[in-house]
Amino acid sequence: MSNSQPKRPEAGWILTPTMCALAITSLLAGCSRSSDARADAEPEAPAAETLYVARLQPLNQSVTGSAASGEVSFAITGDRLTLTTDAQGLPPGMTHWQHFHGFADGRDAACPTQAEAGDDGIVDLIETEPVSGTTMVPFNDDPVAMDVPHGSYPQSTATGAMLYEKTVSLDALRAAFGKAFGGRDLNLDTRVVFLHGVPSATELPRSVASLGPIPAHVTLPIACGEIRRVR
Repeated sequence: MSNSQPKRPEAGWILTPTMCALAITSLLAGCSRSSDARADAEPEAPAAETLYVARLQPLNQSVTGSAASGEVSFAITGDRLTLTTDAQGLPPGMTHWQHFHGFADGRDAACPTQAEAGDDGIVDLIETEPVSGTTMVPFNDDPVAMDVPHGSYPQSTATGAMLYEKTVSLDALRAAFGKAFGGRDLNLDTRVVFLHGVPSATELPRSVASLGPIPAHVTLPIACGEIRRVR
């Protein structure tokens, strides 16, 4: 009778080609399942955003008694254009008209300086036109309607701050703009943004001009920023 014991495997295993193939197949299957799980867990990245910004500088501080500041941004993702105004230092508790201005012939617009003020020392809306162009798109409750004297514009708070945000169809705004301005495109980086308005009780010289029957208190520029592409 033999007293020999079954031999234990030695410490070093010798992998056959078949064993290697099985191990590699198993590893690849595991990696594939992990990749699929990550793909399910991670949302798709949004489309690249184009961003334009106008940094506001004060105008007519001798009238407003404060220095308006802030930013107006134009964020474009696909067909979505989001207009945002974040401003401070405005005459408080009142409605402020806001628009971008420019030239229909494609020239670059610029913000006015004190050099554009008349003898009264105040830069009124009419005096901005040689350097800033005409009123183009309103930032109100319906910018695509392109109805500057109507619509609901934002109001400043009791502390003179204002936050406005509105998302519109970029294609719809382009179509409306082209119809109003002889087929021109928005060309945002050739435009300037204006914020307007002082309280109706503010004393203004009779020489401060406005458009038609619209009171000068409504259209008086209080801040301006040149629109620039930042990404």
